[in-house]
Amino acid sequence: MKHFSKKHIEEMHHLYRINLINSVSGFKSANLIGTKSKDNIENVAVFSSVTHVGSNPPLLGFFCRPTTVLRNTYENIKTTGVYTINHIHKSIIEDAHHTSAKYDANISEFEVTNLNSEYKNECFAPFVKDAPVQLQMKFVQEYFIKENDTILVLGEIENLFINDNLLESDGFVNLSKAEIATINGLDTYSIPTLEKRLEYQRPKTSLANNQ
Repeated sequence: MKHFSKKHIEEMHHLYRINLINSVSGFKSANLIGTKSKDNIENVAVFSSVTHVGSNPPLLGFFCRPTTVLRNTYENIKTTGVYTINHIHKSIIEDAHHTSAKYDANISEFEVTNLNSEYKNECFAPFVKDAPVQLQMKFVQEYFIKENDTILVLGEIENLFINDNLLESDGFVNLSKAEIATINGLDTYSIPTLEKRLEYQRPKTSLANNQ
């Protein structure tokens, strides 16, 4: 097994270190975050850091890199307080990945890809058309991470749209049915399949009684 000490990691070529640390954490969610500026310019960008924070209230978070350079998604969210989260699926992977390119704020990624925006429920921010799962989010709070100058953006789900065939009777969303992508590292996409669902686990009776 290959071993890397902290010293080894610190002395690595920066591109090798970026690839290593970004992929070693495991598979991550693959989402497009849709926003719109106060000047009505649409923006959509790929994020692999969207994560569940809580169910009641329904909160999701994602991380923004340092704002020493312009971050259109972050600026639009702070200005309007509204954004959407849209699951990336197999047929749009290449276009979704291209949204990681750094375009000026006056250029919409919808114009330079085959991705299409759509509007519903009077939401100011655009959804990604045909995304099997779409979430309308309201900005709640931000938390500065001083250790590396990143920002955790916290939002609450205001509206949730899910393709009918993905929703199980107990509320579980079976993403594998829609070929939802996941990201490993910075640039590698996979399509997971459902292996099995397991029941809620409780301590084994014989062991619990011996305590």
